[in-house]
Amino acid sequence: MPPARLLLVEDDAELRGVLARGLAEESFEVSVAATGAEAMRALDGEQPDALIVDVGLPDADGRDVCQALRARGVQTPVLFLTARDAVADRLAGFNAGGDDYVTKPFAFAEVVARLTALLRRSGVDGTTTAGDLTLDPIAHAASWRDQKIDVTPTEFRLLAVLATRSGETVTRRELVRSAWPDSAIVHDNTLDVYIARLRRKLRALPEGPTIATAHGVGYTLE
Repeated sequence: MPPARLLLVEDDAELRGVLARGLAEESFEVSVAATGAEAMRALDGEQPDALIVDVGLPDADGRDVCQALRARGVQTPVLFLTARDAVADRLAGFNAGGDDYVTKPFAFAEVVARLTALLRRSGVDGTTTAGDLTLDPIAHAASWRDQKIDVTPTEFRLLAVLATRSGETVTRRELVRSAWPDSAIVHDNTLDVYIARLRRKLRALPEGPTIATAHGVGYTLE
């Protein structure tokens, strides 16, 4: 299944960049818009699987954008980003057709969790496949053909980023950034230890995939 497609509507360039990069690393396909007008133009074409919309856009209230989309018949799930946490504000967002909200400042993990929950409820689960390898980001479950692969959450994240770029060399830095939180202290050999564990598990699979080393650069799922 191809990655879930998102439209991120956020006027703060720094936050927009951080979210877009983080979501891409979580295996989403991300398009961005900085204003309500840009978002409406983007939605004239193929519809994304979900929208992340800042309530405080420079040219419109994000809730008005959502309401306009609902009036068009667009039923794409909408996750609001808002600095307002009053009950009245939350109710206004839901009344405008929003499906969920995250209050600023927020943890990126919460955005991903709420987004994946919305996608699952709408029938888009964000499952990643690479050949006969299947990865479910919500259950943190991996399988080869019909055989379950017993992986830890960190091993899952490493395998997921390798799978989404199957055949390409993923750098050590990218792998560390994808598998561990920003505040984690990851020693030089920690990544190698986890890759070695993954290799042992993949070798136990019938005709399973392999992880090749690009010395001094990173790893490739083959």
